[in-house]
Amino acid sequence: MTYSYKIIPSPVGLLKLIASDTGLAAILWENDDPNRVRLGPLAEQPDNPILAETERQLAAYFAGKLNAFTVPLDFKGTDFQKSVWVALLTIPFGETRSYAEIARQIGKPTAFRAVGAANGKNPISIIAPCHRVIGSGGALTGFAGGLAAKELLLDLEGAHRAA
Repeated sequence: MTYSYKIIPSPVGLLKLIASDTGLAAILWENDDPNRVRLGPLAEQPDNPILAETERQLAAYFAGKLNAFTVPLDFKGTDFQKSVWVALLTIPFGETRSYAEIARQIGKPTAFRAVGAANGKNPISIIAPCHRVIGSGGALTGFAGGLAAKELLLDLEGAHRAA
């Protein structure tokens, strides 16, 4: 399968939107590690309807006019990774969770490190809000888009976290 992609500007830098035939497969950062998310061959298709809708929803999100995304998603990963990524989708706009809380939510209370690793491989950044996952003490921790982008996204959402 060949994936469609489009590159868009955003307040957190250029984003590469990637879609399969059934949904959004990835949002990659401008300086993303090329091995972090592995998909198949890509073809630039800026008029792809999934990519156009994703761009519209992201623009509304960054403008402070959208707090829930409805674009269809097509996660590619292991069953464990998918369970973490689906858990990310349950974190409400403007709230945060710790890695340990996500581990408990998916029924693997001691797997907080594995949750952190899966979170780092989340292919659909922003929409599957891995930026809402923080350290247990409230500290901002690793983020594929960089900590400045993570802080910007949390500030945009008005997320309350410990100092």
